[in-house]
Amino acid sequence: MMKRLLVFQSDFGLSDGAVSAMYGVALSVDPSLKISNNTHDIPTFNIWEGSYRLLQAIPYWPEGTVFVSVVDPGVGCDRRSIVAKTSAGHYVVTPDNGTLSHIKNKIGITEARLIDEKVNRLPRSGESYTFHGRDVYAYTGARIAAGVISFKEVGPKIDVKSLVEFPLSELYKKEDEIKGIIEILDIRFGNLWTNVPRELFKQLNIPLGDKVLIKIEKDKTVRYEEEVIYGRSFADSELEDAILYVNSLDNLGLALNQKSFAHTYGIGTGSDWKISIRKLRRWAVNKAYTW
Repeated sequence: MMKRLLVFQSDFGLSDGAVSAMYGVALSVDPSLKISNNTHDIPTFNIWEGSYRLLQAIPYWPEGTVFVSVVDPGVGCDRRSIVAKTSAGHYVVTPDNGTLSHIKNKIGITEARLIDEKVNRLPRSGESYTFHGRDVYAYTGARIAAGVISFKEVGPKIDVKSLVEFPLSELYKKEDEIKGIIEILDIRFGNLWTNVPRELFKQLNIPLGDKVLIKIEKDKTVRYEEEVIYGRSFADSELEDAILYVNSLDNLGLALNQKSFAHTYGIGTGSDWKISIRKLRRWAVNKAYTW
């Protein structure tokens, strides 16, 4: 079988030997494997972010790449260990705990299989119940990537409809307003990334340089409400001013020029963080903005 690329992501961080152990297991399967990291800085137990980081990366990797994603607060319980095949031909080895939500919704999953741990588990690890990332997921992912096993040899096929999913908030557009959510942060810079695609935003017919009204709410409490310029890049705003822009995933992002938006205003992510983007109308006489 042809060898495939292997990509790891987790919430383990790099301060101890957990990730190194996963590498060691994979290279013990086949020392010639090419292994990369997506990220190991997912906030601990944050399955939602693990789901999104897969969506952020997978489309840019070659068909057949095997991803091992371990954000697993339920390790040792009865949640399933699975391998999913996407409609684009990638493989994801992961606990079935919602990690596949964004991939299933945005890319599509064509088939899923339950990992048969009687066969696809690191030898002599059967008494360990707290490190499936090493003993089950890295080992199985490496065996698939190295061509030791085929996808069918992972284990029995399961119904794709049975996969655990988070509810992904639907977009809503009415007249001059779009409502969505803050899906994720551009972590290092504190920018807010929404689920509003550029193509939908274009329907508001807002030229570059114009302003829009941005409102962010959580639990029906307004956390931010301001007029914000729509620009092509951060240089289109003044230092520390807000700007609405199209991010690298072709969705709308919100940033402060050289300052963290998330930290400044205490904004989080997920389906309970709602954002409204509304076109401003102009009075014909003095061009002032109004509703």
